Amino acid sequence: MPCKPASRAILLSLVAGCASPSLYSQQSAFQTSFFSPAAAHVHENGTSASVADTDEDLPYIFQVAKEGHPGTVSFQPNASDLLIGQAETKFQTGRRLFRDQSYDQARQEFDAAIDLMLQASENPTDRHLFELKLEDMVDAIHRFDLSGLGAAQVETEPQFDKAPLEDIAGMTFPVDPKIKDKVQVQMKTTASALPLVVNDVVLGYINYFSGKGRRTIEYGLERAAKYQPMISKILAEEGVPQELIHLAQAESGFLPRAVSRAAAEGMWQFVKFRGNEYGLMQTPYSDDRLDPEKATRAAAHHLHDLFNEFHDWYLAIAAYNCGPGAVERAVERTGYADYWELRARHAIPNETSNYVPIILAMTIMEKNAAEYGLDHLSWESPIEYDTVKVESPTNLALIGDLVDTPMPELQQLNPALLRGTAPSGYDLRVPKGTAVQLDAALDKVPLEIRQWARMHRVQEGENLALIAHRYNVSASSVASINGVTQAAPGDQLVIPGAYHDISVPAARSAARKSTSKRPITVASQTAAKHPVAVASAKALAPKATAKVAAHKTLGTVARATHKPAVIAR
Repeated sequence: MPCKPASRAILLSLVAGCASPSLYSQQSAFQTSFFSPAAAHVHENGTSASVADTDEDLPYIFQVAKEGHPGTVSFQPNASDLLIGQAETKFQTGRRLFRDQSYDQARQEFDAAIDLMLQASENPTDRHLFELKLEDMVDAIHRFDLSGLGAAQVETEPQFDKAPLEDIAGMTFPVDPKIKDKVQVQMKTTASALPLVVNDVVLGYINYFSGKGRRTIEYGLERAAKYQPMISKILAEEGVPQELIHLAQAESGFLPRAVSRAAAEGMWQFVKFRGNEYGLMQTPYSDDRLDPEKATRAAAHHLHDLFNEFHDWYLAIAAYNCGPGAVERAVERTGYADYWELRARHAIPNETSNYVPIILAMTIMEKNAAEYGLDHLSWESPIEYDTVKVESPTNLALIGDLVDTPMPELQQLNPALLRGTAPSGYDLRVPKGTAVQLDAALDKVPLEIRQWARMHRVQEGENLALIAHRYNVSASSVASINGVTQAAPGDQLVIPGAYHDISVPAARSAARKSTSKRPITVASQTAAKHPVAVASAKALAPKATAKVAAHKTLGTVARATHKPAVIAR
């Protein structure tokens, strides 16, 4: 619920005598408090796309004061609470430094923020809130690191996301009589190629998505805009109702790297054998199930085949979820080729029994977006790209250097790549309008070293020795491969680096098993400083700190070891 201005003034007075004035002395402290990825998206320049005016966006101390002691002035933050407040301030300082491109100083502030959070783990007033703050802070720092290092960063492991459907597919929700009446009116004017049925289970999901699950449907719809033109075109070509775009929304929330506990992967959640049947193949370097366009084509083809078998879209959708064999056996056992009868007789798996209602609820709400406040979301721009076929194994970081694009952006354009290297013959997607530039630039890099090479544009004050040191190679090797003895500002130098691929089974496994969307890693140097705090944090916040001592922040790892930094999701 939005926090009213009067409430915020009260919160300021609650801690006036115990929080440092330098920490929370201005109204802007509320507006610049770090936000979880659920509340605000971090752009590459470190700015927030939006500032949500909700209670959970308040700094920790104010949020504890409000939630733990509403309407009183008795709350006194303890030492851990004050450390958390200091950590939030350090984070904000790092955020401002990041925007100013003072990356080294920003990382120092970020590391200090994590130091303080781990010290605070011993006795926070609200442990649950502390865990959320710690998890979101580390996730935000990771995002800043990816963006800040840009084209100069070393190869990173692709990230995977937990399939959102798993959290709600086995649940049922109460029916709000007001929603029931509203939906009945809406159905009289709602046109759909997919038959729309309204019953209590569908209404229960509409109620859920209107309330507690609102962010789930909002974020899915916002991401849908990125892929909707492509998906709509393919569904039309395969003769599948346009409304079945919501199948991808239910399966993955339009996350190309979604992974389920059942080892289904991609936007359309194909298991390996079914994907192979429809041409989605796997290699050590790539998995077609993670390619949005290829997976959409396969899904539409599969749905069309299922409809031809069952002659009913509800049964086809159910079969997509649990397999055609399961639906065939259910029909044979009961004698009913009707989804609702099979559901009522518990003849289909529990998850599948709610699968169709979820999709129907999403369809009804999207078709009546204004009625549900879904008509003014922050839509993502449709994805656009050029395609270049690489002639030899090529490091994505090199591609990023040549087209001035951060590596995370290249990985988003190429979600099917399992490593930071595009294999020979791969159709690599690059930002729209850069294909010609890339082809010309790649000609300067010998084929045999593209898997490890980088390209560096010389800046004022740099020489060969400084540049070589940055990439952990010898100055003589840089001079030799470029045929130069010195470097001038503006020169582009090929760097014969030695970067190594990282495979991804661990990342996938973590995404399948996780009950949290974002398992995290934080600084091992902090663990060395505060072993007691780390042990306490592990015990108190297992989801947020399961790997608390495993790795340093990405930039620190890269500089200290000159090796890829692994961030599992």
